[in-house]
Amino acid sequence: MTNNATTSILRGTILAVDDEPDILVALEDLLEDEYRVLTTSRPAEALEMIAAEPDIDVILSDQRMPGLTGDALLAQAREISDAQAILLTGYADISAVVSALNRGGITGYVTKPWDPSLLRNAVRAAHERHRLARELATERALLRGLLDHSGDAIAFKDAQGRYLRLNARMATRLGASSAESCLGRREAEVAGPASEAAEAADLAAIASGAPTETTVASGPEAAPTWNHVTRVPIRDATGAVVNLAVIERDVTEQRLLETRLRQADKMQALGTLAGGVAHDFNNLLTAILGSLELAQPKVAGDARLSRLMGNATQAAQRGAALTKRLLTFSHRRELQARTVDLNAVIRGMDDLLGRSLGGFVQVERHLDDDLWPARVDPDQLELAILNLCINGRDAMPEGGVVALSTRNETVRTSADPNLKPGDYAVIAIRDTGTGIPPEILGRVFEPFFTTKGVGQGTGLGLAMVFGLVQQSGGTIRIDSEVGHGTTVLLYLPRSHEAVAAAPVAASAPAPAPRRARILVVDDDPQVRHVTASFLSGFGYDETAVPSGEAGLARLEAERFDLVVADLAMPGMSGLDLAEAVRQRWPALPFLLVTGHAEAARIPADFSVLEKPFPSADLAARVAALLAPEG
Repeated sequence: MTNNATTSILRGTILAVDDEPDILVALEDLLEDEYRVLTTSRPAEALEMIAAEPDIDVILSDQRMPGLTGDALLAQAREISDAQAILLTGYADISAVVSALNRGGITGYVTKPWDPSLLRNAVRAAHERHRLARELATERALLRGLLDHSGDAIAFKDAQGRYLRLNARMATRLGASSAESCLGRREAEVAGPASEAAEAADLAAIASGAPTETTVASGPEAAPTWNHVTRVPIRDATGAVVNLAVIERDVTEQRLLETRLRQADKMQALGTLAGGVAHDFNNLLTAILGSLELAQPKVAGDARLSRLMGNATQAAQRGAALTKRLLTFSHRRELQARTVDLNAVIRGMDDLLGRSLGGFVQVERHLDDDLWPARVDPDQLELAILNLCINGRDAMPEGGVVALSTRNETVRTSADPNLKPGDYAVIAIRDTGTGIPPEILGRVFEPFFTTKGVGQGTGLGLAMVFGLVQQSGGTIRIDSEVGHGTTVLLYLPRSHEAVAAAPVAASAPAPAPRRARILVVDDDPQVRHVTASFLSGFGYDETAVPSGEAGLARLEAERFDLVVADLAMPGMSGLDLAEAVRQRWPALPFLLVTGHAEAARIPADFSVLEKPFPSADLAARVAALLAPEG
């Protein structure tokens, strides 16, 4: 059936209607070589066949038939079919031809007796007209479907830029009430002077005769809408450009996604850079702080030198704090999160805030005594609060108030995708400064974006705070009004665990639990010297080597009680050395020292000490590793 139907469509179908069987046979013999020929001698049956056969291309009908004349039959057929109609009639029936023409029932007539060539040509011409009409109808339907259902704004213009056809989406973009109201008018006549640039682009595309693609922005600068516009000149048979197709696609979401992707790539690159810088910087700080600590007892009697060395130590410690902030920003430093009392963290910052903000800024606190605990890295939270307070101070050049407050808040619904429903402990940092203009408020979390002068800000502060809060499962909000100050809200999820006791830093190096030989492996000579000097001062016998390969060779030649090795070393890394030691000397304790522990995946059962470290931390870790052997 499918093959027959396809064949009939390709060949064309002719319906012959005549009450004389001999004439039907003659018509079928004449036309069957080119067409599929259907015949009937009854007009009523012909109408049934027309209704059942939508692919009939041409109807040949005799005029004089019992029951229904040819002109009446073809007039009724016109109501249910678009087939071309040819009336077969004698000379005496010319009035019937005129009647049929007036009623719109036929497109031609052939007199009886017919000339076979003339009849064949008439049928061929009628079939071709029907085929072209159907193709045109199909193209119109396809175009109408494309215009009505496309997500793009589509329009066709003449060579003078006047609209010939457009879809409702294009009319809406132009601000018109309907597509019909735009027909025959130029874009500037519909949308106003703002469309002059689009008209110029249309005329340029018509003049060039080549398709063009542009991306244009419209709407407010803070939240523009981006459209990708394609202009395609349409030529006639002579090659002249007579029309222009314009297709506009909203690519705002795509642009936003591309921006986010570029931002993610930039963040990843910055994170890699920050991690590498932090590693090298931590090595320098370890050597500086260690050397200062080793030299401090030697100048104990000189107040001036002691003060200078104390200043140098504080500066290096601030550098260590900055490095930790960089690592948090780059997501390369695991947060040391624990359940903490947020009020206690804020109260413990009194001296730090006093020294950092200066005498022109008044610090106020309004802390909720029933504040819920939260799970967060308290050191990083201190850095975040300090950074926000310093931002507030910088926004108040003539002085003012920085207020820190806390409260509990239960979020049930939120338009912010980063703020999920739940219980939150909220820390608010408010200043009475100049405020943040709305046009840049959305950019304040971008890395290296700052409103401060050259040399006065890194642009990393809020990006680091944002990273900390997100890693802790919360979010950050900023409310600001120019001339009335800024409030930053930190939302931290409520923790139902008991508040963890803060680790107590060792004030003095722990005594050596026993005499021990310790192998120090570090490729940095200054760090290696400081580490070995600390261990020697604790009472241990130390041996220092510059590489993992050299360390493995010494372990094969001598007996040691502990190995202290840097993680990142060229060739054999500290982790490679640790795994080799674990395989060959499984009972030998091993301490990895690193500038950033996330440079490699360190198994959880390895002991790790982060740089820069004071001697007391090193002594405590070494003593703990050696104690089981004593």
